[in-house]
Amino acid sequence: MPSKALSKKRQRKENVWGFLFCLPCILGFIFFAFLPMCISLYYSFTDYNIISKCNFVGLANYQNLFGGTDPYFYKSLLVTALYVALSVPSSLIVAFLLAMLLNTNVKGKGIFRTIFYLPSIVPVVGMSAVWLWVFNSDFGLVNMLLKSVGLPAVQWLSSETMVIPTLVITNLWTIGSTMVIFLAGLQDVPRQLLEAVEIDGGGGFKKLFHVIIPMMTPTIFYNLVMGIINGFQVFTQAYVITQGGPNNASLFYVYYLYREAFEFMRMGSACSIAWVLFLIIMLLTGIMFKLQKKWVYYGGE
Repeated sequence: MPSKALSKKRQRKENVWGFLFCLPCILGFIFFAFLPMCISLYYSFTDYNIISKCNFVGLANYQNLFGGTDPYFYKSLLVTALYVALSVPSSLIVAFLLAMLLNTNVKGKGIFRTIFYLPSIVPVVGMSAVWLWVFNSDFGLVNMLLKSVGLPAVQWLSSETMVIPTLVITNLWTIGSTMVIFLAGLQDVPRQLLEAVEIDGGGGFKKLFHVIIPMMTPTIFYNLVMGIINGFQVFTQAYVITQGGPNNASLFYVYYLYREAFEFMRMGSACSIAWVLFLIIMLLTGIMFKLQKKWVYYGGE
């Protein structure tokens, strides 16, 4: 009995110390995430604009968004959805192919892995400034190369139809983190399964479609969810490169939120925009988790 009481006392002591060690993280979440979210939810039902007195207006901000009073809400949603539809699949495919290449036994593969990963840690603002010069319609590097081989210049960033594909291309520069995650997943593919395909006379495509991709579906699913979440929150490229133009063709949702909050000082409206984005991401994430049962394979199942 004394030993049992001593064990319970020790367990309580360990629980207290564990809670104390977790306390900074818990307090940080409460004060820097949970409370600001609650405050923004309240402000989304007000006409708060920082300067004048805050008045409760109920669902007026949401009615302005969904009722068509604000002409930029649906425009920004459409632009962002188009960007996500183009950037997420292209990023996943390119990152997966690079990971496949870097998973082979070649000399200096560590150097190549570093080279392909480095762009993802470059500050996005600096990277965007470089791409602004590269795709400049008048003296950009890409158009200079096109002219040198006799091809016409392309209005990469000043054309409504080309601006989103151009930003999708620039986004491929930041796929280093996705590539590293794919590379880690590839190294966990059981070698005996690949050897079994070889024994049966299967080639590279048989290995890819019957072993590698099925075993990689959990990693693909993770990168897909994170890509959708990050895609709906894209901001810096539009802010630095296009400022939402031309003719709001690159008015991403978060850039639209930024304009409402910090250019027009409509904080109440901006908070409602932010909460709509939160609900959209939550809905899409829930749908993805629901659909994963149909195509994601977990080895332990």
